[in-house]
Amino acid sequence: MRRLFPRVALVTAALVTSLAAAVPASATPPNIPSATTARSQLNSLTVATQGSMSGYSRDLFPHWSTVSGACNTRETVLKRDGTNVVTNSSCAATSGSWYSPYDGATWTAASDVDIDHVVPLAEAWRSGASSWTTSKRQSFANDLTRPQLIAVTDNVNQSKGDQDPSTWVPSRTAYRCTYARMWIGVKYQWDLTLQQAEKTALLNTLDSYC
Repeated sequence: MRRLFPRVALVTAALVTSLAAAVPASATPPNIPSATTARSQLNSLTVATQGSMSGYSRDLFPHWSTVSGACNTRETVLKRDGTNVVTNSSCAATSGSWYSPYDGATWTAASDVDIDHVVPLAEAWRSGASSWTTSKRQSFANDLTRPQLIAVTDNVNQSKGDQDPSTWVPSRTAYRCTYARMWIGVKYQWDLTLQQAEKTALLNTLDSYC
């Protein structure tokens, strides 16, 4: 009697591959810490009272900076996080698609997509960036080497505003672990403080979703 296991295995593998292809790939900014590393980083961060917004302006965090040729930071992230992105001679995206991991929506117009600062500029200001030089704040606002920038649905980014994880997390629960790890990684790398409520919320997210 012939064994059917190899055929079953092939069919199963093909089905898994098909299902994987049907699910949009989440945008993945670089250097997202593992859950274990994120816990360690979180515990090393300084808990402090939230700083003042006095003197704050987005202009103190110059963006978007030129990255290469005609391409600035926004355009670079759009190309990195999109699928089949086509750009013109000015580096503007003329076609492509963007999957927003915060809410699970897919967009085909770059105008429907914002580049989110995972740790918002105002939050950074309240957490230590108010004492930085403008040059350092510019580096923070255009940071492509850490998980600080991600393409998402524009109105979702706008509803997030400058909130921290104690009051805002992605509606798509499957991305909450990644979001918490990104947030922690950015605060750790830039030596920013956090509030106790923020730390508690991040710990709860790591426990519940990672």
